[in-house]
Amino acid sequence: MKEQRYKNPIPTVDIIIQKDSRILLVKRKKEPFKDLFALPGGFVNEGEQVEDAAKREAKEETSLDIELVDILGVYSEPNRDPRGHIMSTVFVGKIPPNNKVEALAQDDAAKIEWINLEEVDNTQFAFDHQKIISDYKKWKQSGGTFWSSRSLLLL
Repeated sequence: MKEQRYKNPIPTVDIIIQKDSRILLVKRKKEPFKDLFALPGGFVNEGEQVEDAAKREAKEETSLDIELVDILGVYSEPNRDPRGHIMSTVFVGKIPPNNKVEALAQDDAAKIEWINLEEVDNTQFAFDHQKIISDYKKWKQSGGTFWSSRSLLLL
């Protein structure tokens, strides 16, 4: 009997790390989208919960330990990543008040930068992170959750 192979989406996480009116962005070190800004994030390891993956990825890319505040949403548009169907659970996180560590670019991040939310519209982003940040601005105003096709459902 031939083994059946499934082509399932690959799970990832992205994290919006907020501090006052700014969010932390990483400049990508590798393709795809090398040298463009993105939210910190990455692939979920087998056996890992998405919450743990978000904390791990934040630490690996920014050196920061974070607290997760909320789930902004799930983004699963099949073409959001040129590597294939990759879906992301996006978290909102913050730096705990007792954390004295400064953010440093590590792992897949060539550089990190705190960007004011009012200036973020002038930035070119990797993947669908411009949409995610736009949804985050709405979330800050009214809460709620977002997902890839939500705007289509509300029409």
